[in-house]
Amino acid sequence: MQLHNLVPFEHERKTRRRVGRGGGSGLGGTSGKGHKGQNARSGGGVRPGFEGGQMPLQRRLPKHGFKNAPFKLVYAVVNLDVLLNAFEGKSEISLDDIYERGVVPMGSPVKILSRGEVKAAVTVEAHKFSKSAAEKIRQAGGQAKELEAAPVTE
Repeated sequence: MQLHNLVPFEHERKTRRRVGRGGGSGLGGTSGKGHKGQNARSGGGVRPGFEGGQMPLQRRLPKHGFKNAPFKLVYAVVNLDVLLNAFEGKSEISLDDIYERGVVPMGSPVKILSRGEVKAAVTVEAHKFSKSAAEKIRQAGGQAKELEAAPVTE
């Protein structure tokens, strides 16, 4: 015997409720819903969280925290090794080049991180640089041009 072969005995299974199938079933006529009233109707009942007109819990409790989601700025991050492999032999990498090559999604603000080595002088244009990435680019004789990122609202 294995776990997938286990089934309960026939008499242990609960039979489903067949409503509206005659008075002899005990659930005929009104199908166990009583006479009239909100819960007897189709689509009847109250919404989740409704407390009979009492101020519901989600409105009794105070709001908490600072919500700034609509203005949150999420950067598409690119490491130096990925960037330099995508533009091998190029001395100037503009933001438009990064978008065109498909390194990051079009229009998203770009941040350059420091994984990888910079061997040649290269000018990189992005919205943000980590301190160590900017330092690596400068040590190799290049330039890290930081642009202002406009907030992306969806």
